[in-house]
Amino acid sequence: MLAAFAAGRRLGRHSVVDFAWGPAFVLVAAVCLATATGDPLRPALLLALTAVWGTRLAVHIGLRSRGSGEDPRYERLLSRAPGDRDLYALRVVYLLQGALVWLVSLPLQFAAHAPGPLGWWAAAGAALWLLGFAFETAGDAQLAAFRRDPANRGRVMDRGLWAWTRHPNYFGDACVWWGLFLVAASGGPWTLLALPAPLVMTYLLTRGSGQRLLDEHMRGRPGWAEYEARTSAFVPRPPRPPRCP
Repeated sequence: MLAAFAAGRRLGRHSVVDFAWGPAFVLVAAVCLATATGDPLRPALLLALTAVWGTRLAVHIGLRSRGSGEDPRYERLLSRAPGDRDLYALRVVYLLQGALVWLVSLPLQFAAHAPGPLGWWAAAGAALWLLGFAFETAGDAQLAAFRRDPANRGRVMDRGLWAWTRHPNYFGDACVWWGLFLVAASGGPWTLLALPAPLVMTYLLTRGSGQRLLDEHMRGRPGWAEYEARTSAFVPRPPRPPRCP
């Protein structure tokens, strides 16, 4: 995160922290494997899963933000800075996200020292990870294709996975982290102490900086009220039929 801060300060936009989010977990997973004292297969599997997830996320964010300026979210946040904007960003953006990386990566850390062999919990976790990864990848690809079409300018994305949930990328991300937790939990009962990690990530995706803030940002746009009324906020389900007038 300190390296990301240096890059953000040099580029003049602190939204680079979003690009660093995924690779930060990959780095944690790599260190966990290098320092593992338990069954090495578990941290190796977690590194592979985390690397695929983190690399895709970084590439997606990098392509999406290419050629753009500061993210409006960070612009609003830094406009309230009491003093130097860069130092304020260091405290409330980079160091805070660094602390979250440590907390959310607890399953990776615990798994490095779990003696038990991989079993059914690990298989279930890998399957849940795959579901989440496919969901967020497909959701992001569908949204990107929708935005590239000039005919969709000003319209609400309500097709594909976005017809089943208003946030397929956030739902997929939650499944990814619950899957990684299950892989770690296959190492024995004491690894359940890492449970706060997926709980915190799910909270952030639903009530923190994810679903809640984006829904508030979209309210008032043409077609959003109807879309919100018929579409699940998070967990996918078939869209509700239109209300009778």
